[in-house]
Amino acid sequence: MSATADEPGGERPQKTVGKDHKKLSSEALRGAIQLGIGYTVGNLTSKPDRDVLMQDFYVVESVFLPSEGSNLTPAHHYPDFRFKNYAPLAFRYFRELFGIKPDDYLYSICKEPLIELSNPGASSSWFYLTSDDEFIIKTVQHKEAEFLQKLLPGYYMNLNQNPRTLLPKFYGLYCIQCGGMTIRLVVMNNVLPRSLKMDYKYDLKGSTYKRRASRKERAKSSPTFKDLDFQEMHEGLYFDADTYNALMKTLQRDCRVLESFKIMDYSLLLGIHVLDRRIRRGGRGDSRRQGTQKVLYSTARESIQGDGKAPEPVADADDETLGGIPAKHKDEKLLIFLGIIDILQSYRFIKKVEHSWKALVHDGDTVSVHRPNFYADRFLKFMGSTVFKKIHPLRGASSRRKKSSIHVCRSASQEVLSTVKEESQDERRAQSLENLDDSEETHSCQKPDVIPSSAGLNPAVSAATLSSASSLDDVKAEAQTDSESRDDCRASSSTLALEDSALASLNSAPSTPESGLDVYL
Repeated sequence: MSATADEPGGERPQKTVGKDHKKLSSEALRGAIQLGIGYTVGNLTSKPDRDVLMQDFYVVESVFLPSEGSNLTPAHHYPDFRFKNYAPLAFRYFRELFGIKPDDYLYSICKEPLIELSNPGASSSWFYLTSDDEFIIKTVQHKEAEFLQKLLPGYYMNLNQNPRTLLPKFYGLYCIQCGGMTIRLVVMNNVLPRSLKMDYKYDLKGSTYKRRASRKERAKSSPTFKDLDFQEMHEGLYFDADTYNALMKTLQRDCRVLESFKIMDYSLLLGIHVLDRRIRRGGRGDSRRQGTQKVLYSTARESIQGDGKAPEPVADADDETLGGIPAKHKDEKLLIFLGIIDILQSYRFIKKVEHSWKALVHDGDTVSVHRPNFYADRFLKFMGSTVFKKIHPLRGASSRRKKSSIHVCRSASQEVLSTVKEESQDERRAQSLENLDDSEETHSCQKPDVIPSSAGLNPAVSAATLSSASSLDDVKAEAQTDSESRDDCRASSSTLALEDSALASLNSAPSTPESGLDVYL
């Protein structure tokens, strides 16, 4: 995207040929931008507020500013130029929608010199940043400016429905004519804050054809990488479930809006700041960011959270993170800054021809230029599966909690069972004593003088030796002693089992000899 000029190619003003062209230096261009915006926006404050009408989107105000000044314009030391302001009332509404007051808008743009930025893209656009980090000014082609004018009514409707968006936020469209040269420029929100160092920057489209940063770009101090570079350098950026869902929902909504306008070839500008390598530049942008002026919905975090129905105050934490979205990559904690850029490319005839030509040589689905609906689907798939990923909750912690609960329940159950077992043993001992008393009375009349053969006895009975009445007395005495001492000391389980078995055998043993039994004298 380059500024249009009389000569093809749109070179920088100081590099053009001709006496008049040399007069418009880069410094003069920045001064003309500030002077023109200051004059037109200042005069707009005298006009009463009213609802935006359809014809307001196509109004163009023009003013000539000679260097010596006039009755209406101030004198200046730049070459004479003409300044045009497109749809001034509509853009005033847009600025008010984002909480930008006229004085703050003029203060940001006109108070201090604009900062020129390098352009990493294939276009020859010029970028200027305001000293407070709020706004970025970009030159656009004639076709792009014309397309934005046609887009304004739909853009107006979309912002009314949802001001929280990752789409570019346009605050003004202007034109400078000087020395036979025409430069069109647009004022937008700044996606990447200058006061935080971006450790990585990416321009992502979701395509793979020639989507790798050039050697020249890689040699820069702060290069902008592309899709294939991201897949090699990162394995995805991880967000918590709520943030991931909000981010993807915002991207889906914005892509459907662009698809409805038949827009394609847009990009996601992604800036990654690694908290472990935190380096603050301490630029002048910090002072205004921490001041009273805050552009609503301008940060990445604001753009994806909430329903956008009413303005909400910016959290104090944003003063430190500048509205970045928390994320993780491996063991690194990150702040993510992002926004959709370059949306002024419609699927016109020239783009259709470009896609058809590239599809003949390469896979048509991998090239950047494509149908708007296919482009949006591929863009969303790449962002939702390759770039952004969801953090799944750890299963180990949940398993440990479950195991702990099972252990507690098992311990409680064991305590209950132990109590029941002890009570049952006490009852069995008491019953055994009663049986012993009954057995003693029976044997006082007739003592057993026979014992069954081993083939006819219970295995537990064959293990007991019941040769005389004295053995019964010994067993009774032992049981009574155990009953008296059960509150002080518990007998071992094996001894109790043997006693229970012996007592049960006594109860079941016959008191009179039967056929097939050997007489024991």
